[in-house]
Amino acid sequence: MRKIILLLFGVLWYTHGFAQEPTYETKKDISYYPASTKGDAYLEERCKLDVYYPKNKTNSSTIVWFHGGGLTGGNKEMPRELLEKGFIVIAVGYRLSPKALVKDIIEDATASVAWTFNNIAKYGGNNKLIFVSGHSAGAYLGMMLTLDKKYLAAYNIDADAIAGLIPFSGQAITHFTVRQERKIKDVQPIIDEYAPLYHVRPTAPPMLLLTGDREMEMLGRYEENAYLARMMKLAGNKTTVLHELQGYGHNMVYPAIPLLIEEVNRLSKEIKTKNKIGL
Repeated sequence: MRKIILLLFGVLWYTHGFAQEPTYETKKDISYYPASTKGDAYLEERCKLDVYYPKNKTNSSTIVWFHGGGLTGGNKEMPRELLEKGFIVIAVGYRLSPKALVKDIIEDATASVAWTFNNIAKYGGNNKLIFVSGHSAGAYLGMMLTLDKKYLAAYNIDADAIAGLIPFSGQAITHFTVRQERKIKDVQPIIDEYAPLYHVRPTAPPMLLLTGDREMEMLGRYEENAYLARMMKLAGNKTTVLHELQGYGHNMVYPAIPLLIEEVNRLSKEIKTKNKIGL
């Protein structure tokens, strides 16, 4: 009899645990600009996002992911290592140079984050738990719209409301595609309004700066991020951390994903506790 009871308990425990596993759904090709932008064929083609979310779950953390490609190539993508981890993942498409200027591409990225703040509750998310990430050019876009507060301010959103910024090998100086627009060589560094470094400030959201090995990275990508981390510290920001993935070059997305997941989980727990979310 005791064995039967233990067996039944085990079956019930397993069934309960299995039932708690969320199922996921993906909504594709959602336009994130308002209808008033209709008429710009290239914008309508590129400025769409996909939302991957766990169904029947509330207060989920959201990761907005911007693809790489030098601002001249690539398409919206969703790293498979982020799937089925309990997160909402948003894959963003944006216009590309030379059909669009970099200032317009930053506006695209900003519009997608504003859409997330205004719509994520429909997918079980919480706008206090929105994280911005991406690789290379995508990291640069996330850094710009987070550090230069004017972009989200145009949507009446405080950039400091972003829960965390986790850029993968982002350019901290003025992006080389901006320099190409001005006929300036890649090896000529510039720091102006199109450089995340230009917008260092003490109140920025927590940042985990991830790069590849300084001896294997693209140009001076590690050093740019190291300088950004140092300037953030000197400006009074205490939540910026730099991590160098030794042994990996610029294409360091796969080994860096666990660090992104750990950071999102850590900060989400802190925010939920502070704001009594889901308690």
